[in-house]
Amino acid sequence: SVRHLRLLLRNKLALVHCQQSAAMSGLLINQPKYAWLKELGLSEDNPGVYNGSWGGSGEVVTSYCPANNEPIARVTQATLAEYEETVQKTREAWKMWADIPAPKRGEIVRQIGDALRKKIKVLGSLVSLEMGKIYVEGVGEVQEYVDVCDYAVGLSRMIGGPILPSERPGHALIEQWNPVGLVGIITAFNFPVAVYGWNNAIALTCGNVCLWKGAPTTPLTSVAVTRIVAEVLEQNNLPGAICSMTCGGADIGTAMAKDERLLELGGNNAIIVTLYGPLHTKQAVDQYLAAIEQAKQQGGTLVCGGKVMDRPGNYVEPTIITGLAHDAPIVHTETFVPILYVLKFKTEEEAFAWNNEVQQGLSSSIFTKDMGRVFRWLGPKGSDCGIVNVNIPTSGAEIGGAFGGEKHTGGGRESGSDSWKQYMRRSTCTINYSKDLPLAQGIKFE
Repeated sequence: SVRHLRLLLRNKLALVHCQQSAAMSGLLINQPKYAWLKELGLSEDNPGVYNGSWGGSGEVVTSYCPANNEPIARVTQATLAEYEETVQKTREAWKMWADIPAPKRGEIVRQIGDALRKKIKVLGSLVSLEMGKIYVEGVGEVQEYVDVCDYAVGLSRMIGGPILPSERPGHALIEQWNPVGLVGIITAFNFPVAVYGWNNAIALTCGNVCLWKGAPTTPLTSVAVTRIVAEVLEQNNLPGAICSMTCGGADIGTAMAKDERLLELGGNNAIIVTLYGPLHTKQAVDQYLAAIEQAKQQGGTLVCGGKVMDRPGNYVEPTIITGLAHDAPIVHTETFVPILYVLKFKTEEEAFAWNNEVQQGLSSSIFTKDMGRVFRWLGPKGSDCGIVNVNIPTSGAEIGGAFGGEKHTGGGRESGSDSWKQYMRRSTCTINYSKDLPLAQGIKFE
């Protein structure tokens, strides 16, 4: 009967509503303990596209807390069509941004730094919750972004090329630096704020606009950071597309990497500490166990750790393995898990060679009081990494120095020193202010 159908429909709607309510109540963001997430503008469902306005109609992904594997909140990723739309809007925004004098651009970057300062604890807490690193490191990531903003503000009044002596009378030879345009930034899960910050602050100061794709497993951090930056732009009546974002997976990342309209930048790093949080995902736990088994099969001896901890989340024991050959395949494999391979060497040359024989070339360190060894380590036959330390760990880097690696790690540089030059294009300009037309090298046509 009609009445019976209405009753069935009402019951079905009630069931759907209950299922939705249960799903929402299961999210950490709805628990009082995590109410601070809403201070960052986050909600149960979050748009994963920003190009002056918020949107996204692609796949809906759930972000999980690696400390307990509970769902935090959801993000709707970008489609390829939305990526293309965002690129177009970002390129259009560049036309306005490039006309703004560099010191004025620096003022906007200063405001971004101040906005991040106001949210540093809550944003650091989000990094810890979503990525899994300990709280102090989460806050440290945001502090790096703030520090680079400060650095970029000063840079905004110093960007420039030299005036070079011309061999021709009545001529001036100068270097002119101009922005490259649109900078695409792809970041990994292990530094979901800092790597974007290094690139974003300096790229903006140099007159570029940015398009960011964060890791698909840390989308809430990407959304929260973008909300902070977007608010500053909007308060200054600037196009929000100056700092665009498209959350997504491999499809968006591949599109960015192949897009010739972008200068594509990215970063990655691995760290070993004595105080640490959970691994980022369940898959990382599987990789940890697989690496230990491979190490044993390749002749290694487990002397410490090697177990998954019996507690919620993706916690594993710090692990030390000895007895492996320096060229064992597992030693050359980057696993992003807390496993330390201890290798015995006989000579300095042998140790240096083993350091350099791997494909990665980001960071390295030596502990010694031998000053001769220090300078050999820093010299042409020493470490071939982009970061070469002495008596400090390989993790962490000051923002004033250029950050980046060699070999398969890359070759570009971010953050300090003269890394700003990669965000700009250089022109050598000759200006003739004389009444003659002399040629270079003293050439004369008779």
